[in-house]
Amino acid sequence: MSYLVLARKWRPQTFRDLIGQEHVSQTLQNAIDSGRIAHAFLFTGARGVGKTSSARILAKALNCEQGTSTEPCNSCSTCTEITAGTSVDVFEIDGASNTSVDDIRELRENVKYLPSRSRYKIFIIDEVHMLSTSAFNALLKTLEEPPPHVKFIFATTEPHKLPITILSRCQRFDFKRIPLPKIVDRLRFIVDQEQVGISDGALAMIARKGDGSMRDSLSTLDQVLAFCGEQVKDDDVVALLGVVDRRLLQDATRAIFARDCRGVLDIVRQVDGFGYSMRHFGQELIDQFRTLVILKAVGDAAELAELSPGELAELQELSGGVALDDLQRHLTLLLRADTEMAQSSFPRLVLEMVLLKMANLVPVIPVDEILARLQSLEKSGRGVVASGVPVWEAPRRRPEGASVEKPRPAVTPVAKASSAGKVPESDTPREAPAEMNAGSLNEVTETSGDWEGFVMFVRGKKPLLAALLEHGRPLQVSPRLVELAYESGSFQYNRLKDTEVMTDLSGLAQAYFHVATVFQLKPLSGNTEGLPPTLLEKKSLDQSARDVELREVAASHPVVAAALEIFDGVIESVRGGDEPEKV
Repeated sequence: MSYLVLARKWRPQTFRDLIGQEHVSQTLQNAIDSGRIAHAFLFTGARGVGKTSSARILAKALNCEQGTSTEPCNSCSTCTEITAGTSVDVFEIDGASNTSVDDIRELRENVKYLPSRSRYKIFIIDEVHMLSTSAFNALLKTLEEPPPHVKFIFATTEPHKLPITILSRCQRFDFKRIPLPKIVDRLRFIVDQEQVGISDGALAMIARKGDGSMRDSLSTLDQVLAFCGEQVKDDDVVALLGVVDRRLLQDATRAIFARDCRGVLDIVRQVDGFGYSMRHFGQELIDQFRTLVILKAVGDAAELAELSPGELAELQELSGGVALDDLQRHLTLLLRADTEMAQSSFPRLVLEMVLLKMANLVPVIPVDEILARLQSLEKSGRGVVASGVPVWEAPRRRPEGASVEKPRPAVTPVAKASSAGKVPESDTPREAPAEMNAGSLNEVTETSGDWEGFVMFVRGKKPLLAALLEHGRPLQVSPRLVELAYESGSFQYNRLKDTEVMTDLSGLAQAYFHVATVFQLKPLSGNTEGLPPTLLEKKSLDQSARDVELREVAASHPVVAAALEIFDGVIESVRGGDEPEKV
């Protein structure tokens, strides 16, 4: 006698045997009870979830010799013939093989005749979406107004391919993917009846391989039994199915939570040694951390996570001491790594780096805890956290090395005299030296304030011209003579030598100093030691000195010192109260 596979041997024979489709079986039973039986049904859903089995059970319930009932007897000749597929009044048609309009015309001719023995003539068309458009059109009238002795039952995995005219003439039932715990329970019942020794963990692996399909799960179980016999070991199931061992996932999760860097690297070595795909292992880890997040967020996740009760209990123990925010951060890292592994030539390296990063991830301190610590500091008197007024303000000091402004006897009289329209003879410009040396620095009088003020004045009129002046070193600045040094061949030097630019600059200088001012440009050969800084360099030095001073004042403040001690932190940056926030 030929062997009958488990998927056929344990095929549901009553509505009670349908697993995971209670919404369909209950509706059909109520329709039979009330006599509201439609003439056309459409069963849709994924493969192996019970569509064709439900069609056969419905056909037996309608034609049973014991009378129309919610459950067929499965013992009369009509029920046994339908189960065996030999009934002359129940036609099972493969839609993929009978796609033409001629096949539908033959069906229409057959519809006219009364059933031979049964109560109804029933047509079950599997994969009905494979029919051609002409075949659907030929079926429309018959489907809309069939004879009272005819029932149509259509089954398909792709209902979107059916014309809307067909959909509107049928009662549609959507079959769901079967949850993993229900598949495991059904498999446990079957292996107990078959007297096979197998663990719940192995059954969970088989059910997960079925991906919500009872038929696929039973086919996989058949394959496992052919390999292992009547005593099935977990290692044999892992080796046969090529799935990632759950123990590796659990060990990887424990190593991450324990911050065991060597442990996570050893896990990757084992994954590579077993020949598993690195990306597939990463995806299994993603699913594992998704379940951990769900468990931490909602507690009871039996319906949300496709795991057996034993696996759920183990994951609940793992997630006990980990915060939800940390689990979400781990999950984000894994999702980013999955994208990188899809495009990387070194998936093992990507997996190793992400697991090391997860193992060294600093836990997030909740905001409530931070606020509580600050409030305790305030109450203890170690620091005062004010409401809106700053607790302290950094004093402003003059940067080191900056020159103190002194009275300028040569400039002030000129300015006063020029305002009266008289220019003293002593202020006539003198010729600039042909060569610059360190001694030329002595000729730079205390006129830096006038130079900064003049550049600010130019910025208000011509910002681009002011940008050129900021790069120059002011060797000498007076109302009648301004001597600037630039790097030889630089853009600023060449630009200021332009006649039009120099004319504009002279006009602005006369407007600022109220006298005719001569500008002289000196090229530098690279050595700037001993020369005055440019305005840009001066601003940078001033800002650096201010940052150092602010950092010292901030580090010495009691609130900041206490916060650094509590959180084991460091000062990254300091900003004064009058400075804009840096983005």
